[in-house]
Amino acid sequence: MTAPAFAPETEERLALARQVADAVLFEGYVLYPYRASAAKNRLRWQFGVLVPPAWGADCEEHDFQHTECLMEPKQGATLAVEVRFLRPRRRTVQRALPDGDFETVPELHLDDRVLVPWDEGAEERVELVAPVGQLLGDGVELPFRKPAAEDTEPVLDAAGRTVGRLVRRSAEVSGMVRLSARELDGPYRTMRLTAVVENTTPWAPPEDSAADRDAALPHSLVATHLLMALDAGSFLSMTDPPEWAKAAVAACRNLHTWPVLAGEPGRADLVLSSPIILEDHPAIAPESLGALYDATEIDEILALRTAALTDEEKREARGTDARAAAVIDLADSMPAEVLERLHGAVRGLREVTGESAGFPDEFGVQRPHTPWWDPASDAGFDPEHDRVMVDGRPVGKGSCVELRPGLRHTDAQDLFLQGSTATVEAVLHDVDGTVHLAVTVDGDPGADIRREQGRYLYFQPDEVVPLEDPR
Repeated sequence: MTAPAFAPETEERLALARQVADAVLFEGYVLYPYRASAAKNRLRWQFGVLVPPAWGADCEEHDFQHTECLMEPKQGATLAVEVRFLRPRRRTVQRALPDGDFETVPELHLDDRVLVPWDEGAEERVELVAPVGQLLGDGVELPFRKPAAEDTEPVLDAAGRTVGRLVRRSAEVSGMVRLSARELDGPYRTMRLTAVVENTTPWAPPEDSAADRDAALPHSLVATHLLMALDAGSFLSMTDPPEWAKAAVAACRNLHTWPVLAGEPGRADLVLSSPIILEDHPAIAPESLGALYDATEIDEILALRTAALTDEEKREARGTDARAAAVIDLADSMPAEVLERLHGAVRGLREVTGESAGFPDEFGVQRPHTPWWDPASDAGFDPEHDRVMVDGRPVGKGSCVELRPGLRHTDAQDLFLQGSTATVEAVLHDVDGTVHLAVTVDGDPGADIRREQGRYLYFQPDEVVPLEDPR
């Protein structure tokens, strides 16, 4: 089975999906604090690792991924498949000797970085295009092989003198992609598509030694995932299928991977089968300015912690990996305005507010045309002077009330405030139209500080009883 080049239209759709797939490919690639010496960076490659069969038989990791999903191809449709994975590339550091030779060293100090041994990840792709009709029956197979490789890179000091070199070695890996399809019974022309990716590398641990995971990794396919695109037709969502397809979806077998709809929202002609469970049409947050590679990353926290690393820690991170160096540079150069925008976003309101896609600002961050809520636009509300009727009496700033918070029991501390008197500081309206009374408790020694900082206790009108103002 040959692997012809993708059609331009297919390549364009896949390019969009690769933005998310890249996040899968490099998820957990290098963890904060981005140094090879950090304990959590000594156990590498956590997701989608397909190990050699001879080693996988004795461990909890696997040598294959098995994907099944449903598709509704049109007559004459073609399926394009792209397998993507990282191949570990073992890097050693060597120092230049006076006689022109080199010796391997544990580290090499430069002005801006400290070079150390490290396993880099080189991106690999295997492409396959087949008419859907050929997938019926036995289907198609595509074996692939990536030969061993070695290259060297000179290391120069600030004056341009050769002070060492990096030697990178990649072991040979081989694999197999198997595709097949079967038509399902029913009123619709629906097929179950099966895609299997296997590591067939013949490497085996020496008989006289117990090889560990580190020895098997150079012969493994890391962060393996699939992109599959139909040029005519669509896939069904495995997460939220139509009612008539739920039984067929439940019968699909997905081992060590999970397929979701990918690409532009509203389209269903592209699937990403990922070792990390995702939702349909996953997307990179527009507020994120760059990959941080740290699994379960929170951009704001990582950016702040990375910027706080010492100069020596940053030198080692820069010498660990080019991607780690990019994270350090990003954290050091991030404008305060951009860092502030990482604080959070309320995306669930977009369906209600009808927020448009927006436009990129001067930092390239996609911003909405208008904020989902702008307090300045609420000219009809004035917390200082608004009043709300409670038991037939107007209550507003300065009103004296008795707290009766026992109606909802949403906070255990409310029990301590039952029957206390308090002063209303403001009448507030939230975006759902609910009224809240901001109060300070009478006799609270910290009341003045609360007023100064705007840190009040909040109750709804039916949780207070108006009192005659004793003052």
